[in-house]
Amino acid sequence: MNTVCKPKFNLGQVLATPGALEALEESAQSPQFFLEKHQHGDWGEVCQEDKELNDQSLVDGSCILSAYKTLMGDRIWIITEAKNDLGHRTATTILLPSEY
Repeated sequence: MNTVCKPKFNLGQVLATPGALEALEESAQSPQFFLEKHQHGDWGEVCQEDKELNDQSLVDGSCILSAYKTLMGDRIWIITEAKNDLGHRTATTILLPSEY
C-alpha cells in the first residue's frame, strides 16, 4: 500500500533567488526536494525554538522558516510568508541566508 502524506500547508507562489538557484544547480538537487520537506513539517537545521515556532505557525498562520544544507554544503532557507487576510499563504521563497 502506498501512503501519501498530505502537506501541512500551502506554499502559495514559489520563488527562488539567483543564489539559491545556483547552489541547487551546483549540488544537482531539485528545489522540489527541499520544498516537500518544508511543506511536510521537516524544518531541517533550525533550533528547537524555531521548530516550535513553526509548529505554532501551522495553527496561527504566521511565517514558517526551514533551513537545509545542499549536498555541496551550501545552506539554504525556505520561508513561507504569513497568511493574508483571506487565510491563504501567498508566497514561499528559497534563498541563501546572505540574501535575506
